[in-house]
Amino acid sequence: MKYSVFELFFLASMLFVFFGCSTEKKQEESSATVSSSPFGKLPNGQEVTAYTMTNTNGVEAKVISYGGIITSLKVPDKDGKLEDVVLGYDTLQGYLDASPYFGAIIGRYGNRIAKGKFTLDSVDYDLAVNNIGNHLHGGLTGFDKVNWNVKEVASEKGVAIELTYQSLDMDEGYPGTLDVTVTYTLGNDNTLEFNYQATTDKKTVVNLTQHSYFNLTGMKDDVLGHELMINADKFIPVDSTLIPTGELRPVAGTPFDFTEFKKVGADIDVENQQLAYGGGFDHCWVLNEDPKEMSLAATAYEPISGRAFDVYTTEPGIQFYSGNFLDGTITGKNDKVYKFRSGFCLETQHFPDSPNQESFPTTILNPGETYQTTTLMKFYVK
Repeated sequence: MKYSVFELFFLASMLFVFFGCSTEKKQEESSATVSSSPFGKLPNGQEVTAYTMTNTNGVEAKVISYGGIITSLKVPDKDGKLEDVVLGYDTLQGYLDASPYFGAIIGRYGNRIAKGKFTLDSVDYDLAVNNIGNHLHGGLTGFDKVNWNVKEVASEKGVAIELTYQSLDMDEGYPGTLDVTVTYTLGNDNTLEFNYQATTDKKTVVNLTQHSYFNLTGMKDDVLGHELMINADKFIPVDSTLIPTGELRPVAGTPFDFTEFKKVGADIDVENQQLAYGGGFDHCWVLNEDPKEMSLAATAYEPISGRAFDVYTTEPGIQFYSGNFLDGTITGKNDKVYKFRSGFCLETQHFPDSPNQESFPTTILNPGETYQTTTLMKFYVK
């Protein structure tokens, strides 16, 4: 069968359009990437590697093997401009010298344990005391200060890396050899997902979280103008050393009411004993939804940039920390001085001091069980 010149031209055009579109689609699908590069060496000679995850929208998260630290997270503003919205350092040395847990995985136990003591099956355990007479964030060498094994793993959602670490029996005073896996997934819908798993060979306690400090202005201002909603009708009051009293107190009529959007700075300086203890907000909120079901915990929004993110979690609580201990003594990325309240944290977790509080949800992990929790942070523009 013979074709005219016109017909041949038409067929060629159709084939070009078909294969061209197909190629463009494949390029778009494959543009989500993970790359790696050196990020310095630890004093013991171990190499630290940085992993850069980029989704199909150009959103980028950089994670280092040391501490599983998120050193950079670039998300768009209302004009599409990508800026880094987490606090941290340009080099490894900053994290080694003076880091208030910037961007790190926290464990074995996130938050505080009173006087560094707890009891399991009539056996007393003593932990490092490293914060106002209490144990904080896993002790002197918590999971934020170890070099994790990292590898890229497949994800239908976007790109992902898997971090693994084995914490030996009596590490920092905790019983049991704990095998931990944390997976960071950067979805093509601009969701950053944290999936935590752990197993033990001896009865122990576990409470893992992620400790990124956020500033949605891209460090152009402090965080007091950010608007925050926390899906919680109760919070956990603390004593002067920030240990829970055991009460679950209604937020209604207090500065701790974030059930509707409110600026972080709206009530932060009012006269209130709990605010005085924390130097601002540094408390755990009791989430309204049933634990272990993925539900909305909080939403943060910065009106000038338009940046916002929702936090979903299977955890029963969320610690909101308003950067009260940042005091201008830290110079971070791009020579930015981290002044008072220049970053905030939303740490999904079980409640502080749960091993010593029988009425709180348990943090006990037994042999044969798997600890598993998931938190999502979905970034978007309003």
